[in-house]
Amino acid sequence: MQLIENHIFHVYNRGNNKQPIFFKPDNYLFFLKKIRKHLLPVCEILAYCLMPNHFHLLIQADSRSVALANPENTRMPTQKFSRGLQTLLSSYSKAIQIQEKLTGSLFQQRTKAKQVSSEWSWEDYSLICFRYILHNPVAAGLVNSPDDWEYSSCRDFAGIRSGTLCNQNLVYKTLNLEWNTLEGLVNQPLTEQESLRIF
Repeated sequence: MQLIENHIFHVYNRGNNKQPIFFKPDNYLFFLKKIRKHLLPVCEILAYCLMPNHFHLLIQADSRSVALANPENTRMPTQKFSRGLQTLLSSYSKAIQIQEKLTGSLFQQRTKAKQVSSEWSWEDYSLICFRYILHNPVAAGLVNSPDDWEYSSCRDFAGIRSGTLCNQNLVYKTLNLEWNTLEGLVNQPLTEQESLRIF
């Protein structure tokens, strides 16, 4: 995983063999604390959604993200964001394996990070990805409205909760839209063509 400074990435992974990764409400909150500890210091978080067997993050890479965690290792350099993500997933996995008495990998081996931003407006899928992430629980049939799902940043954008994990001002600036416009877009499911652009 190699991030590019000042670009936006859709970061996602799911349970190995599509198994659950969250087993009770405390697990979701524990994962969010891990995000705050290991990722927030090395990137800007724009949106997130934690689902029973997978997670989505929309992040903007900056100089902290792409800085090397191991500058002395010239053969296999690792960016600080990648190191933080590895630490997050491995420490979370260990805790869940103890809790659920599991063995083997909790997550799929490779976390995906797809660049969705571009200098060219017709190739920039940041807004589509933002909508997709927040609409995910509705598409999965878990809730009727995106802001009904407790483990998503949608509730913060909607003003239902005062979460500080996401940089809301950066979202509005980057997407050039305020929440009263975004809310209507988030409530609409993506078209098939839009979905193909973000994976």
